Amino acid sequence: MLEKNIKLDNKTILVTGAAGFIGGNLILALLKSVDNVQIIGIDNMNDYYDVSLKEFRLSQIEELESSVTGKFTFVKGSIADKKQVDELFAMYRPQIVVNLAAQAGVRYSIENPDAYIESNMIGFYNLLEACRHSYDHGAGGVEHLVYASSSSVYGSNKKIPYATEDKVDNPVSLYAATKKSNELLAHAYAKLYGIPSTGLRFFTVYGPAGRPDMAYFGFTNKLVKNEKIKIFNYGNCKRDFTYIDDIVIGVQSVMQCAPLANADGVRYKIYNIGNNQPENLLDFVEILQEELKRAKVLPEEYDFEAHKELVGMQPGDVEVTYADVSELERDFGFKPSTDLRVGLRNFACWYKAFYQQNDCNSTCK
Repeated sequence: MLEKNIKLDNKTILVTGAAGFIGGNLILALLKSVDNVQIIGIDNMNDYYDVSLKEFRLSQIEELESSVTGKFTFVKGSIADKKQVDELFAMYRPQIVVNLAAQAGVRYSIENPDAYIESNMIGFYNLLEACRHSYDHGAGGVEHLVYASSSSVYGSNKKIPYATEDKVDNPVSLYAATKKSNELLAHAYAKLYGIPSTGLRFFTVYGPAGRPDMAYFGFTNKLVKNEKIKIFNYGNCKRDFTYIDDIVIGVQSVMQCAPLANADGVRYKIYNIGNNQPENLLDFVEILQEELKRAKVLPEEYDFEAHKELVGMQPGDVEVTYADVSELERDFGFKPSTDLRVGLRNFACWYKAFYQQNDCNSTCK
């Protein structure tokens, strides 16, 4: 059951991870489509990947702001800083909270586990506490908390496609464990304090100005440097690649529909957001190299086969991700639809312009 039509016009919305891939694109979409919205964005601007990408996303927001009715306020800081989170809530009284701040990446969680506990656990707890105490101010408090979970919570589940009612008690990485913990914490706070919360399990989000640690971006960087790319599990992997614009439409739709109480009396819901069409990794890299050549990121004569190396599975990885999005389609009439080739073409065009300082519109139409 969903509470329909939380109007976003004239609302104050807190978006954490504001300079991140999904956060930055969500803010752009909100400013374009919502009247007189006040968006407060917080991001710690860490150097997990190239900070210039985060600065680029923020510059896009600043450029757009002058031509819309909404307002964007950026705060450089960490949600793991409880004092700063409490001050943000006290100053701005957000009515909608979208938590997209997290330490991402499966493999990096093996190298630096502390970052995941700090951001994904302590940071999320701080936001839940701030949401809880928002009701103390007598202004209605937080109307809806939307937060990022991940397809990683499904671990090595054998049942395909992954559905939200599947058992997810056996994570295969610390990253996945922190995301499942977020879902459990959100449920507890929804039960105890009535905070309406919706978790979104994202499936392999990609697109222009994305995260360099994602396969499509990392492959591109290596190919440009004439290095070999490693294709894990000898190419026997499938991923449910989901284009960023589809993700943003899904998040914005969910923001406007807080869950009503379920059979247990808890205002709590989980959705998958994926493309519902897993792609074989070898097919994926074939399309990627074709689009990189089309955009002239790589020369036409580039010998792609000589730059592939098939290797075994990495710790924490899974063979297949595949989203059952029937609930999302049922509740919102929405299903991601961007074709993989179209999405990778848009990425290749952006990469050409951003890194090789060239307007490639003529090759990307």
